[in-house]
Amino acid sequence: MRWLVTGGRGMFGTDLVQLLAERGEEVVAVGSAECDVRSLEAVRATLQGFDVVVNAAAWTAVDDAETHEPEAFAINAVGARNVALVAAETDTRMVHISTDYVFDGTATEPYEPDHPQDPRSAYGRSKAAGEWAIRATNPDALIVRTAWLYGEHGPNFVKTMLRLAGERETLKVVDDQIGQPTWTKDLAAYVVELVDGKNPGGYYHGTAAGTTSWHGFAQEIFRLAGLEPSRVEACTSAEFPRPAPRPAYSVLGQVGSDRRPEWSASLKELLESTI
Repeated sequence: MRWLVTGGRGMFGTDLVQLLAERGEEVVAVGSAECDVRSLEAVRATLQGFDVVVNAAAWTAVDDAETHEPEAFAINAVGARNVALVAAETDTRMVHISTDYVFDGTATEPYEPDHPQDPRSAYGRSKAAGEWAIRATNPDALIVRTAWLYGEHGPNFVKTMLRLAGERETLKVVDDQIGQPTWTKDLAAYVVELVDGKNPGGYYHGTAAGTTSWHGFAQEIFRLAGLEPSRVEACTSAEFPRPAPRPAYSVLGQVGSDRRPEWSASLKELLESTI
């Protein structure tokens, strides 16, 4: 098959492109310079002759979106709608990458794929609007929500913790936000699995198995890197205020989660291959 990946040079997009190339698939990765998803004309000019398009183009600066909501909306909602529309016009299977931020983050049990969206931040509103636009425009599209992404490419929490470990004797990380650290390489494999399986259009959750807090995540990074985990001290979200509200609980319920890699096992594999 011939694949197009928008946002194909980001952390997730790079892993997806590598996986597809290893499988012998024909894959084209584009960034905003080659295809500005905010422009329907640009999307129409680019999305021709492909079997699958994975839309990973996104405004991901959560805090900046609070003061730049129209700009975030233009990429995350209008851009998503443009890709969905052209994918439908050209009979191209669409996969769209979304986020846990479309939910309110106050639950006490995992959010199932059909749980109503109730975003609490500008970023979350823009991503939820993108989901709704895709469902209205292209019901055959696969919308894959994920969370707490980390990987080899691009800035992420794992790299930040390792950098800070070399700069500070101790550091504080919040322990009252719960989620699922997810390796972008595992997410890429899940996206390919969904397409290979010819799954019906709708919502899917692509996160790792197991849960932890940011504090627990940071301590495991230290442990696996041969550092002393106790150097990572716990604090509350109130002690570390941010412009955009963070979900206290962003665990996404999964179908077939017994096949999904455990978050700590994937973290170990990444660190063993990169440190």
